[in-house]
Amino acid sequence: MDPVEKIAATVLYEGYVLWPYRRSAVKNQRRWTFGGVYPRAYSEAEGGNDPWLMRTQCLVLGEAPTVEVKVRFLHVVERKVGRRNADGSLEFVDELRVGEELHLAWQEAAEREVVISGLTLPELEIPMRAGIDLPAGSREGKITDPEGRPAGALVRSWQCLQGAVEVKAEPVRDGLFRLTVEITNTAPWDGQDRESTLHHTFVSTHTILKAQSGEFVSLTDPPEDLEEAATACENLKTWPVLAGEEGSKHTVLSSPIILYDYPQVAPESPGDLFDGGEVDQLLTLSILGLTDEEREEARATDPRTREILERTESLTEEQLMDLHGRIQGPRMQGSQEQTDPFEAEGLSGPGPLSVIVDGVEVGVGSRVRLKPRARQDIFDIALAGKMAVVEKVEQDYEDHIFLAVTVEEDPGREMAELPVLGHRFFFSPDEIEVLGS
Repeated sequence: MDPVEKIAATVLYEGYVLWPYRRSAVKNQRRWTFGGVYPRAYSEAEGGNDPWLMRTQCLVLGEAPTVEVKVRFLHVVERKVGRRNADGSLEFVDELRVGEELHLAWQEAAEREVVISGLTLPELEIPMRAGIDLPAGSREGKITDPEGRPAGALVRSWQCLQGAVEVKAEPVRDGLFRLTVEITNTAPWDGQDRESTLHHTFVSTHTILKAQSGEFVSLTDPPEDLEEAATACENLKTWPVLAGEEGSKHTVLSSPIILYDYPQVAPESPGDLFDGGEVDQLLTLSILGLTDEEREEARATDPRTREILERTESLTEEQLMDLHGRIQGPRMQGSQEQTDPFEAEGLSGPGPLSVIVDGVEVGVGSRVRLKPRARQDIFDIALAGKMAVVEKVEQDYEDHIFLAVTVEEDPGREMAELPVLGHRFFFSPDEIEVLGS
């Protein structure tokens, strides 16, 4: 699969169904939590907490670049299980066992896609609009017993979807355009609750942009002369990053999950587990530890979870060992060097008690403002501008100095001295502003 499409598919199904991949699991009782674009009437009635509009806005360099816009989302599909009675009628039930096969009623999803191509940016001051109009429908699949006799049916149905994708561009200066893609949902809503409204919702919505005769600008780490223009871009419920081969600037993936530029699926990963925030090895071992009864329910929960089980059960010993992976630390600015994050605390010798930053001595207890330069990941973005306290001055094996800090507003600051990730961060001296001791 194309690397961008592979990442997009991972984003599309993030959280689709979670381990232990069973319908009865508590974590699977509330689904479809990422990237929802809801019917406008419902969104406004609920105070806008569930948005009816998703906006991607980014910068494109070029005199007359053309772009392709691809919007993808999931459409909730209701799966009912019917038992065939003696008179031939169909009686809907919660579950049905036929021979050794278990069938469960639940929800699945169908992939939907809207593609608009050949858009020339100088001509998009008048927006281009593509409507979304998917009618309601259903289909029935037969269930037969081991002798081939009719035993029931799986009836999958979906509700109508309505909305639009609107694309426009405006010149920022010569050779620079601000491109905007807005996705709106105008499906009918008659006061249903959230669970029912999800059937009229664009779920896990994201956008793929491709440019010809032009280049996209990284909003995560823009060139210095474009920082102001990048900051002025307004993205709503989504975040665009450069995607594809490292260094290429012809593709952008805009998703509801904040990623860094050029995201990748680990080459060791044998397939999607619907949870990119977890470690494949841990999930795989957990799946192999399920009981026979739990596996049977997981197989009946969803066709895609059945694929996960079958793939996991067929992994070879070599493939399982590959899941150990490799430590891949943060990328240093201006370098492709990979640094083991745990080596930052492994001193080659005693680190200095303090360092001089802008003529001021900084040591344990100094208050600083964080100013990450690289903006390579979510922590760089989330921590920019935060007030922090220096907990230690570290020195690695190559004599680089790092300041170990805790964020003042972090309620878990006291765990920084424990072996708990996510409460202690490392910044170089030129990535902080001294506030006082």
